[in-house]
Amino acid sequence: MRLETVAVSAGRGRIDTASPLGRSLGESGVAHVPGIDLSTTYGFRTSTAVAASMDALLGGDFETANPVYARLHNPTVAGFEAALAQLEAAPEAVAFATGMAAITAVLMAAARDAKGRAFPHVVAVRPVYGGTDHILTSSLIGSTVSWVEEHEVASAIGEDTGLVFLETPANPTLTMIDIRCVVDQVRRIEGRLGRPVAVAVDSTFATPVLQNPLSFGADFSVHSATKFLGGHGDAMGGVVATSESWARRLRQVRMITGGILHPLAGYLLHRGLQTLPIRMRGQQKNAEVLAGRLGAHPAVESVSFPGLNGSERENALLATQQRGPGSVLSFRVRGGVSSSQRVLESLKLITRAVSLGSVDTLIQAPALLTHRVVDPSDRVRSGVPEDLLRLSVGLESVEDLWDDLERALGEGRTTARSTRSDIHTPHRV
Repeated sequence: MRLETVAVSAGRGRIDTASPLGRSLGESGVAHVPGIDLSTTYGFRTSTAVAASMDALLGGDFETANPVYARLHNPTVAGFEAALAQLEAAPEAVAFATGMAAITAVLMAAARDAKGRAFPHVVAVRPVYGGTDHILTSSLIGSTVSWVEEHEVASAIGEDTGLVFLETPANPTLTMIDIRCVVDQVRRIEGRLGRPVAVAVDSTFATPVLQNPLSFGADFSVHSATKFLGGHGDAMGGVVATSESWARRLRQVRMITGGILHPLAGYLLHRGLQTLPIRMRGQQKNAEVLAGRLGAHPAVESVSFPGLNGSERENALLATQQRGPGSVLSFRVRGGVSSSQRVLESLKLITRAVSLGSVDTLIQAPALLTHRVVDPSDRVRSGVPEDLLRLSVGLESVEDLWDDLERALGEGRTTARSTRSDIHTPHRV
């Protein structure tokens, strides 16, 4: 089936027959709309049967005769997982309470193999989302990291490396990383090591509509489902598309850490998938218009948007890896921090807020918000200057959005309200 059909139909009919909802349906058929199962626990008839279900869930099984307890399995969440897996053409998917919970689970799952051997070292390519950067740099969960360029991955892999992590397009610079190039380097090194090294790709900006990392050899395709997958700014979650064996390990991590997605969020995210293709294409169309106009505006220093600047490398990746530039862009305003803050604060229609991927347009300054937890010197090395603005384009009229931006840019050129001294670094978390 084609993408639009999969988005609408995937995951429907996955009502667990052992759940209260499944039992209530009986022989009457399956509900047209996936139900919300809010039960935290499930009764059982025999000790033998529930023990078998518990053992299977502890082993990372996707479904069992009895869900036992909501931290182990939830039918509503399972429907969302099945739908996302189909969109990613992946064997399975595992959902989490947030995108960072999903990334943390990937780091933990890859840090130890089935024999208990530890591989805490991560090779990563900057830039990545600020929270990801921080959890890697701070060693909060015991991992160590080597930050490298795309072509340096192989040289950084050592005996204790368990994972290579990248994000493409990258947050917030929209830098595109060649997934196959990274995977090829890793696979060559595996022969020397005599064991696998996993590759994880944060594909949040692209979504399954524009990119499928597993098709290029990656082991994990990670999404902050809060963003485009949900699409309406009312549900938080994360999800990882992967193989059956990795899914089992992720579910074991999720069970112990308690990071399962809430069923109400699972319902909303599953519903969001049904309109994902049409939303992505509409938002992308608006973003293409705005990127072009911003690039031509005299108050704008530079614009970052895949394919905008005619880069041969970007164009090649857009032709072979990513099926479109997406709907997030970043730009710098002439005049530095004071001018960018003035533009930010002058907007009337566009919402000043973190997050992205919603049907409404959002703008923020990464150095102030999403990447503020990253050390300033690391931000600079990642290509994230203090005056950078990130714009997530929604589904409003593109002319109304441009009117708002054009007016704010005009005000930003004539007035400066703050200086670089206004920006300070907060305590680390």
